[in-house]
This record gives sequence, structure tokens and C-alpha cells, in this order.
Amino acid sequence: MNSCISSVALFDLTKIKNKIDELEAKQNDPTFWNDQNKAVKVVNELNSNKDIYDSFNSTNKEYKDLEELLSSINENDNEMLSFASELLVSLKKNIEELKIKVMFNGEFDNLNAIIDIHPGAGGTEAMDWANMLYRMYTRYAEKHNFKVEIIDFQYGEEAGLKSATLKISGLHAYGLLKSEKGVHRLVRISPFDANKRRHTSFASINVIPEFDDDINIEINEADLRIDTFRSGGAGGQNVNKVSSAVRITHLPTGIVVSSQVERSQLMNKETCMRMLKGILYQREVEKKQKELDAIVGIKSNIEWGSQIRSYVFCPYTLVKDNRTDYENVDVNGVMDGDLDGFIYAYLEQEAKKHGIK
Repeated sequence: MNSCISSVALFDLTKIKNKIDELEAKQNDPTFWNDQNKAVKVVNELNSNKDIYDSFNSTNKEYKDLEELLSSINENDNEMLSFASELLVSLKKNIEELKIKVMFNGEFDNLNAIIDIHPGAGGTEAMDWANMLYRMYTRYAEKHNFKVEIIDFQYGEEAGLKSATLKISGLHAYGLLKSEKGVHRLVRISPFDANKRRHTSFASINVIPEFDDDINIEINEADLRIDTFRSGGAGGQNVNKVSSAVRITHLPTGIVVSSQVERSQLMNKETCMRMLKGILYQREVEKKQKELDAIVGIKSNIEWGSQIRSYVFCPYTLVKDNRTDYENVDVNGVMDGDLDGFIYAYLEQEAKKHGIK
């Protein structure tokens, strides 16, 4: 009970209250509704923060009532002890709900997630590792009853994959999976090495939210190279019939997105454009954050290309997250989609920035 209560007692509302004041000030601006899309986002963010604020206050009151009750109960009063036990169960439930609200308070946490998987240098070994990660995320989604769509899948020459793009749809899909962005490292005895030597392989994972069509990103058509090809691989149902698959290259940045999940070339193009907008928006957000960090003297330890997690199959078994130090020795279970421990360790670490301790 003490740890349960301390979770509420240590919650700091300062950041949430300051955010509410900031958003209410924006809402009171006479020109607030001139840009309706922007205004709606502010209103939604304000409501979300108010919900957290109100949830804390009600949960904190429940905690204080229980604390007062416990201090006055006679240890032989079974009826009151039973009542206090019921209140404690309710308190724990409300605390967990409050934690979830804080964990998924990001602007895009309620959106679907698009996962992009690419092997690092290392040929077949790295491509096989990328394919193992592809299966891991697919199994994770299945365990949580999320919907999985294969947007693009390119097979490797001998084994594994050259690239794959998945869309995972479900409640807080992006809020959960955003923690997976970065480089994943594998250490194992290679099944492709006749001498059974230990190899180290890398694969990069990018995770972007699936934005709505109204995302405010302008793309010049002249900056795009659009190629069409026949669908194939894991996502192509009309292989060798028509050139319905689409690949779009954004020439100024070199970003390449492709889709072959739809039978219509137009629909695949629309899917590609949504992904491209999402990546460009994400880059802009990260650029602004880095500029802010430089101004205030903070060095981010989670950057694109950073190694976030190691999966060791040999000489011992261990999966360790470099950001949170969370570990799991059941490497086979992790590869079968058991990622909750890693994901929630990261989310709890991030939630501390909002006051949850």
C-alpha cells in the first residue's frame, strides 16, 4: 500500500498546471479561431491536460480519505477493514489509470504507428536480423490485438529482408511503439557461418505516427520522383499483374517511401504521401528540439541512429535496453513479441518528466 500511495503523493502537478495556464491564455486570444485546425489541436491538448489535473485531484482526495480512515480504524473492526480494503483496490485502479493518462499524453500518442525496418551493413546476416525484428513486432501486435498491415516488403537476396514497412493500428499504437525507434544490435552465432563464429548485426527501426490528411506539411510535386512497379513480397496480392505498387523519392532529403499493400496505384500513392508527410513532420519536430537543447545546454541521448537495445544470444542470453537499463534474459520470449517490459520502462522514464515518480 505504501508504494501505491507514494505514486500519488510524489506526483508533481506544476508542469501540468503551467501547461493548462499556457493553453488557456492561447484560447483567450481574440484571434484564436482564425486558424481552426490549430485551434482544435489546442483545445484537445487543453482538455487532455485538464483531465490529468482533475484525475490527480480526485485520486489524491481518495488517497487522503483512505489515509485518514486507516489512522482511525480499530484493528479488530473487520467491517471497517474490509471497507478500507475495497477503497485501496479502487485507489490502485485510479492510480494506474492516471499513470496511463500521463504516459500517453503526447500529441500523437493516440495515432496508429508506421514501423520502417532496415538492415545495417553486413549482408545476409543483417537482413536476417531485420526479418527477425519484423516478426517480433508482428507478434507484439498480435498479442495486443492490434491490426497489422504490410505496406511494403522487399526480400533479401539469400534470406531476410532488404526493407519492410508495417502499419500497426490500435489504441495508443504510436504511443506504445515510439520507444522502439533507433538501432537494434544482435549478437549471436551466425547460422550463415560454416565456422560457427559469433557475429554482431545491426538494424534500424523508425516509427512515425500515421497522420491525418490535414497535417500541415507542404510538399512540392517537383521535388518528387514517383516510380511504379509490380507488387511482390509479403504485401503483394496482385503480383505480376499490374504495376500498382508505388515508390516515392523526396529529392531534397533523399527520403524514399513505398507502398504495395493496395491494389490501386492511386491508393498506394496516397499511402506513400501520408508516410512522407509524417517523416518530414517528425524531422522538423526533432530539428526544433535539437535547437532548443543546444540553447539550454542539454544533450539528447536518444537520437536517430543511436543504439537503443542489444539482443545477445551467445555466449549468454540477455536483452538490455541502453536507455532504461531494463533487462530480460528470456531472449526467445522477447523475439516472440514480449516487449511490454521494455516499452513501459521507457514510458515510465518519460512520464517522470511530467511528474510521475
